[in-house]
Amino acid sequence: MEYTRLGSTGTTVSQLCYGTWRFGRETGGVVETDREQAHELLDAAWERGINFFDTANVYGTPNGKSERYIGEWLDDRDREDVVIASKVYFPFDGWGEPGPNDSGLGRKHIRAQIAGTLDRLDTDYLDLYYIHRWDEESNVVETLRTLNDLVREGTVHYLGASTMAADYLDVAADQDMAVCPYSPLAGGFLTGKYERTDDDDPTKFEGPDGARGSLSDRFDDFYLSERGWHVLDEIKTVADELDATPPQVALRWLIEQPDITCVPIVGARTVDQLDENVGATDISLSDDQFNRIVSARYADDGERWGHRE
Repeated sequence: MEYTRLGSTGTTVSQLCYGTWRFGRETGGVVETDREQAHELLDAAWERGINFFDTANVYGTPNGKSERYIGEWLDDRDREDVVIASKVYFPFDGWGEPGPNDSGLGRKHIRAQIAGTLDRLDTDYLDLYYIHRWDEESNVVETLRTLNDLVREGTVHYLGASTMAADYLDVAADQDMAVCPYSPLAGGFLTGKYERTDDDDPTKFEGPDGARGSLSDRFDDFYLSERGWHVLDEIKTVADELDATPPQVALRWLIEQPDITCVPIVGARTVDQLDENVGATDISLSDDQFNRIVSARYADDGERWGHRE
C-alpha cells in the first residue's frame, strides 16, 4: 500500500479509504454486514495497509451501529495509527424517533451528534468531520462557527463536505483539498459484471441475480447511459492490456487524477472484493491509457455523450 497526504493537511492516508455504510444496515429485514463480518473486513483492510476509514452517524439500523462496530474494533488498535472520518446532517434515529433538532447543520444538532459519534467510536477526537449534505435551512455562519469551534477544541482535526456541486472539483484543485469519491465503481457498474443487451437502448442489460442493478431504479438513473457503456468498454480494454481487472483500472484512474489528491472510498462486501480493490495500488496507467478513458466520454464529433443518448 502506498500513502498520500490528505490534500494540504499534515495527515497521511492510504491511497484507498474503506467505507462502512453497509455495517449494521438492514435491507428487507436482513443485516447486510453484521458485527463479525464488519470486524473481519476491518481487519483485512488494516492488514492490507488501509489506515483510512469512512463512516457516518446515520450508518446502520438503527443509526450509529456502524460507528459502534468501528469503535469496538479500535479497542485493539493504537488510535493514533488510524484515520477516521464521520459525518453529520441527516435525521438520526439511533436515540429513538428523531426530534425537531435531530437533523440539519444547526449548532444544537452538530453538538449533539459529534458527542454521540465520539461516544460510539470510543475516541476523544475525529480526524475528519464532513457535513453530509448542504443545509438550506441553517444559518451558514452558525454552521461554520460551530464546526470551527470543534477544530479549535481538538474534537475534530479537519473538516469536509460531502456531495457538492461538480465545480467543487475546481475549488479543491485550487485550494489543494483532497477529494474522496464514494461509489467509485458506479454502484458496481464499472466492475464489468453487467452486459449491454440492446445497442439502441443503454438501459437494457443483464447482470448477476441480486446485484444492485436489478434492485435499484437509481442504478438506471445514475449509470446506464451511452457515456457509461463507452467508458466501461475502454476500462475493460485497458484492464486487458495491464492484466488487471476493470475495478482496479477504474480505481487507479481516480488515484492518478493530476490536479487533485483523490482517495476513493471503496465499500467491498467481502475480503476477496477488498483484495481486488487493493490491487489498484499495484498498477499504473500510461498517459495514453488514462487519456483514452477520459476520451471515451466523447463521441467522434467531439460532443460528450449525453446521459441517455
